[in-house]
Amino acid sequence: MAITHKILLVDDDLIFAETLQEQFRLHDELQVELAGTAAEAREKIAVRRYDLIIMDVGLPDQDGRETCRALRKQDVSIPIIMLTGAASDADTILGLEAGANDYVTKPFKFGVLLARMRVHLRQYENMEQASLQLGPFTFQPALKMLETTNGERVRLTEKETHILRYLYRAGGAPVQRQELLNEVWGYNDRVSTHTLETHIYRLRQKIEPLAAELLQTEAGGYRLNLENSSSTSA
Repeated sequence: MAITHKILLVDDDLIFAETLQEQFRLHDELQVELAGTAAEAREKIAVRRYDLIIMDVGLPDQDGRETCRALRKQDVSIPIIMLTGAASDADTILGLEAGANDYVTKPFKFGVLLARMRVHLRQYENMEQASLQLGPFTFQPALKMLETTNGERVRLTEKETHILRYLYRAGGAPVQRQELLNEVWGYNDRVSTHTLETHIYRLRQKIEPLAAELLQTEAGGYRLNLENSSSTSA
């Protein structure tokens, strides 16, 4: 039986939303629910689990980008694709900086949107369900845990898990402190790089007795030494 993905489509244009929903019904693996406002979307997200959100920028009660930013601050990590009638680079950048995974300009071809959705769903599932090899550790993000081949386990906090996962996604390339801070804590003026440095210090205390060279400091940021690292299905 195919996996069913639950999608929330947030758009106040009822005709557009229902037309798109009808197109999604042709694909058995997708179940699409509608919300016409940011408030309705937040209510649905609070009580239901979705696999992906499609959200229009021009919502009647709140800019969709602000809604996206608020959801990220609440640790909603599922993919969010923003829809907009504006095609400028600046508009796209604002959406991505708000925490959106992708930005699609209206009008668009349904097949293009569907393909992008499937890519983001696949990437998200891989990150959530994979076992990632980090040096001597098997990293299981969903369990917030590192485990060695001889069974030694390191329990991680939510933030430590997010830090390691984002550094892993960087493929061993350095990640600047501010970028990592924004990714893990969102755009919160009350959180400084000192907060990140404190979490990095505590994370190192946990992992360095078993992997001294895994988490490395670079100019302005951090990187993972991913030599001989890989990912496998959980």
